[in-house]
Amino acid sequence: MAKVLRPIGHEDRLSLVDHLDELRGRLIVCAAVLGAAFAVCLWQNHTLLEIINEPLKTQTRKQVAKGEGTVGQAVLAQQGLLKVASDTEAALALLARPGSGLRAPTRTQLAPLASSLRAAVAKIPRSSPGDNPVTLGVGEPFTTTITVSLYFAFVFALPLILYQLYGFLLPALTPNERRVARPLLGAIPVLFVCGVLFGYFVVLPAAVRFFVNFNASEFNVLVQASQFYKFAGTILLAMGLVFQVPVAILAATRMEIVTPRQLRKSRRYAILACAVIAAFLPGDAITLVLETVPLYLLFEVSILVASLLGRTSRRREQEGETPLGVPAPPPDAAA
Repeated sequence: MAKVLRPIGHEDRLSLVDHLDELRGRLIVCAAVLGAAFAVCLWQNHTLLEIINEPLKTQTRKQVAKGEGTVGQAVLAQQGLLKVASDTEAALALLARPGSGLRAPTRTQLAPLASSLRAAVAKIPRSSPGDNPVTLGVGEPFTTTITVSLYFAFVFALPLILYQLYGFLLPALTPNERRVARPLLGAIPVLFVCGVLFGYFVVLPAAVRFFVNFNASEFNVLVQASQFYKFAGTILLAMGLVFQVPVAILAATRMEIVTPRQLRKSRRYAILACAVIAAFLPGDAITLVLETVPLYLLFEVSILVASLLGRTSRRREQEGETPLGVPAPPPDAAA
């Protein structure tokens, strides 16, 4: 295991068998980490399901408050039943009292009826039904729980998986390329998590609100668990990948494929590209704007960071240092 995790230098020479052995070892490490993360996520699956269900529950509560949708209508019927039962129980209690005008045998018969009604009303649930997505198959709760646990396990294991990928590609990089790749590699999981959080707190609630309310009066909307988790997973994964735009732009500028000046001149095309990318993501017109704006802001931040890094590199060159920060040899020595 120590051999697998040991970084290999650019000067090391390995045979094809050694490379395959290293790849096998790193894949085993990735599988072990993913398996451990999956075990923890499966252990805490109730918490994870509550987290992913919260946007749907929030929207359902809003519908219930307005009496809209299938759940809202069910809650209205539930509240109406409780009100009728309460009024009926109060009426029976008044009629069973002495002086109500009824004969004593009749009042005696009303007392058991009031007690039976009170016991029946106590069995009516007070909580709102239908907060969670529904399942339509016998094994769907199990398979859906496994799928959600895998989603979260992949997110949690992503940093170490990226580290193993970087370690495998490390021998092919020159020292200068490694210096450029290290901060970019560290930014990938951070930006991915930021994208997932943005999708969860901003994009997913807006998308759920639009789709659940779209033509709600014409349909009995029941949200299926497997479809909802697939939809939510697509949005969160897409936003996590979209937030990798700064990494791609910084890599292109550091490798001198494109310059910050060229990127500034292409702002109008960048806005169009951001809108096109957002259009392919799930959602409506509101989510389109919510996805396009951060994409363009990431583009502008990437230009700013690339410009700052470019100025630092030029300053080092003017001070007589190589990109690695080592003093450059004098011209006579280079000759």
